[in-house]
Amino acid sequence: MKLSVVILNYNVRYFLELCLKSVFEAIRNIEAEVIVVDNDSTDDSCSMIKELFPEITLIENKENLGFSKGNNIGVTQAKGEYICILNPDTVVPEDVFDKLIAFSKTKEKLGIVGCKLINGRGAFLPESKRNIPYVKAAFKKLLGNPEDYYAEDINENETGEVDVLVGAFMLLKRDVYNKIGGFDEDYFMYGEDIDISYKALKAGYCNYYYGKSVVLHFKGESTLRDTLYAKRFFGAMQIFYKKHFKRNMLFNAAVWLGLKLAYFFRKPVVTNKKTIQRYFLLSDKMNTKLQKALKKDVFLKESIERNIPIDTELIIDSNKYSYKEVMRFLEENNNQKLITFKILVRDANYIIGSDSVVCQGEVIAY
Repeated sequence: MKLSVVILNYNVRYFLELCLKSVFEAIRNIEAEVIVVDNDSTDDSCSMIKELFPEITLIENKENLGFSKGNNIGVTQAKGEYICILNPDTVVPEDVFDKLIAFSKTKEKLGIVGCKLINGRGAFLPESKRNIPYVKAAFKKLLGNPEDYYAEDINENETGEVDVLVGAFMLLKRDVYNKIGGFDEDYFMYGEDIDISYKALKAGYCNYYYGKSVVLHFKGESTLRDTLYAKRFFGAMQIFYKKHFKRNMLFNAAVWLGLKLAYFFRKPVVTNKKTIQRYFLLSDKMNTKLQKALKKDVFLKESIERNIPIDTELIIDSNKYSYKEVMRFLEENNNQKLITFKILVRDANYIIGSDSVVCQGEVIAY
């Protein structure tokens, strides 16, 4: 088998359904399997999988085991030459695995391959490519200056070697995953992707960012101004430094002080929700049930107009457009800063999207 896609899920049933629909389009011409590990979700994620995707290998954990352990459990069941670690709140284009596997075959000592991630408004997510978070870079990142944290020497649309990739999408050979020990289970959330990227480098492998493929990641990275994120981020950094760098009392004191300073200087999170007055539906036919559920004017459109009123939201029908085209729409119209998007999910009765990397996404059923 060529590829195993491993998805760790926790209470994101609707995002997961969209993700899986895109994955199955992307593996249509590849000998592949999909493994979903559910970390004791309380929604109907598992029943949805059993009903809609019976071919999936579903592992139902009886408790939330965290990101690292959950993914490691999934990989133990994998049979593919390549492993893709994929977040459930992502959408992949139809050609992503073909492209990345072809690229991977051209590289020796291949470690981990990542690609360009965008958020639900089409903006590039800089965590797609990062540097090793040495102490200075990590402190600056938490305090709001990420210039040394992200790999800005490579353009977002280019391809090249990088140190650290993001856990929302990672492609690597299964034997490499096993040789470097997979994800370190001392991490529960945050830092796992930094650790495994660094372990690959230390083992003599090369990690690559492939900017020619775009994956939609709805939530993106939590804001630096969020208290819980700050706590988890620095907790992960403490684990990382203790494992990979020399410890001393001065360093431990600096980490403790940095965390306290970050709490003190953080700014309150502002999450004003956009007021929607009308919807533009990019489709070849009007959806009357959706129109009724939205309780606003819905205008059928064949293309995106310029200078769209700021109180308008665009709904892209994935029954008509490919997932690759959906992402192209998002990217091309990201310059219209105040425009938000939803995706009308293929063969389903809801629209879904995320306007902010701070808040959870939104699902509107009809």
